[in-house]
Amino acid sequence: MRHKSNELPDALPTASSRPNPEDGNLDPAHYRKALSCFATGVTVVTTRWQDADWGMTCNSFASVSLEPRLVLWSIRKAVNSLEAFTKSEGFMVSVLAQHQEGIARQFASGEMTARFAGVDTERQSSQRLRLTGAAAWFDCKTHQLVDAGDHYILIGEVQAFDQLDDASALTFWRSRFGRFEDTTS
Repeated sequence: MRHKSNELPDALPTASSRPNPEDGNLDPAHYRKALSCFATGVTVVTTRWQDADWGMTCNSFASVSLEPRLVLWSIRKAVNSLEAFTKSEGFMVSVLAQHQEGIARQFASGEMTARFAGVDTERQSSQRLRLTGAAAWFDCKTHQLVDAGDHYILIGEVQAFDQLDDASALTFWRSRFGRFEDTTS
């Protein structure tokens, strides 16, 4: 598989312009740029709390365990939706399909009601919303909350899940959205 970005990459810094990691350089921008070299999938995580729907774009989603079925994602302590996600009893992860880049951008910022505006969703028996057309989804009961620096890690026990067999997932690499292209045929 080959990754295709929807934008051209920025010029990479030359060896002489990069901070030397052996000098103990702790520059946050350089650190974030190094982290962006790890390609991830893109998800929208939703929850239902105090009779309201909450959602946000997330690319820290990962599998933890097959037995029991556990997944994780992390949330920054400074976000306004922190209480909703950490105090509700669970969350829904919708793995975005490559045609859902606009939804990823929509859920990345702004008022909560605006994030859901015009987005097709389906309410599950858990009362959490899943995004229609997502490549996969995982409805989770909160299993554990781990304090980790400026984030919390939410570990969820998967209660229900499914996937679309023919959907290609949206990816994020070097701060850009992209896709994987099957080059095996």
